[in-house]
Amino acid sequence: MTNEHEDMSPEELLEQERIAAEEKVINEEYKIWKKNSPFLYDLIVTHALEWPTLTTQWFPDVEVPEGKDYVVHRLLIGTHTSDNDQNYLQIATVQLPRADIAADSRVYDEDRGELGGYGGANCKITIQQRIPHDGEINRARYMPQKIDVIATKSVSGEVFLFDRTKFPLQPNPNNLACTPTLRLRGHTAEGYGLSWSPVKAGQLLSGAEDTLICHWDVQQVTKDQGALDPFRVYRGHATVVSDVAWHKRHENIFASVGDDRRLLVWDTRSESADKATHTVEGAHAAEINCVDFHPLSEYLLATGGNDRTVALWDQRNLRHPVATLDAHTDDVVQVAWHPTVGSVLASAGSDRRVMVWDTARLGDEQTPEDAEDGPPELLFVHGGHTNKVADLAWNANAPWVLASAAEDNIVQVWEMARNLYDDKIEDVPAAVLE
Repeated sequence: MTNEHEDMSPEELLEQERIAAEEKVINEEYKIWKKNSPFLYDLIVTHALEWPTLTTQWFPDVEVPEGKDYVVHRLLIGTHTSDNDQNYLQIATVQLPRADIAADSRVYDEDRGELGGYGGANCKITIQQRIPHDGEINRARYMPQKIDVIATKSVSGEVFLFDRTKFPLQPNPNNLACTPTLRLRGHTAEGYGLSWSPVKAGQLLSGAEDTLICHWDVQQVTKDQGALDPFRVYRGHATVVSDVAWHKRHENIFASVGDDRRLLVWDTRSESADKATHTVEGAHAAEINCVDFHPLSEYLLATGGNDRTVALWDQRNLRHPVATLDAHTDDVVQVAWHPTVGSVLASAGSDRRVMVWDTARLGDEQTPEDAEDGPPELLFVHGGHTNKVADLAWNANAPWVLASAAEDNIVQVWEMARNLYDDKIEDVPAAVLE
């Protein structure tokens, strides 16, 4: 019997050993995380998907069933299948405990690694609707003013628009054709950047690997129109446009970031679509992956990049970041401000971590022991994933609840223990945690 390692080069053997060692570390870290979970979370729901999703977003509605001890939220996700397996745009329902039920009365289910209550049975994630899609969904976002209208980034470069009310909850297994309500043309390559204006209905931005930013007004579509060209194309990046984001309060302002390490702030009223209002060269020391405007402050925005940092910027002075948040050990792929707590934001990384930051704690004094766990502004580290985190989302209806999706096929819905962000509550004794 031949040894499978005999045909391997020394480099391949070393790589195999490195992967095995890394997997061992990941498994050990996960075991420690699971053991500590009851003390770190008020809520943790883990759902294994058939295929991983690269995208996640909470819908703004909540159903409160009469006489039940749970509420029902909805989550927008996609699929990233392998080979020729069918991809779907998916809407999931998420059952969570009612907010008026105390967290300490909930039960931790050790086998399932869930903290929800009532044996975890009432905390569950269920796929409610599946709409066939061509290729994996790089990102999906609904229009804030018409939440049944969903845009998706496809691998072909086209952006698809689906009115989910026009599709059955489950597709006909004999007809899995992708039939979007509208096809948005303009890109020649795929990408991830996708942003609806929260201020002006129908305004959609998209960034892609073709260096372009396309801007469509889907309100202008006539009833039987099957495709739409952008009414404006912005050209300011030299390479891949990784992300785009509308300002949360100004209908004419948006930002873009890219592999050229540029942060650009644009004004749609400008006569030129080739020159941004503000250009920050070298905003990060490596490629920039994500950008998000602050929901409450007019001037603040955050970016994350392959230099493993999150940078905070003030539009009134973009020469230097206001602060740099540094704790990730790999690329920062997503960043999102808390919807109502102005000093808090979260970031997701290829290091399998979601980090929650409180900028109000920047510069706070620390003991040497505390400093070992990270800088003072690092409020919480979510370690529940065993592969790269692809996307994260805050739940505006349950203000400290997040959803995170990773390449390990797992979607997790979680809420850190209140004592970690509310100073009026006593901490868990350090001796309890590993």
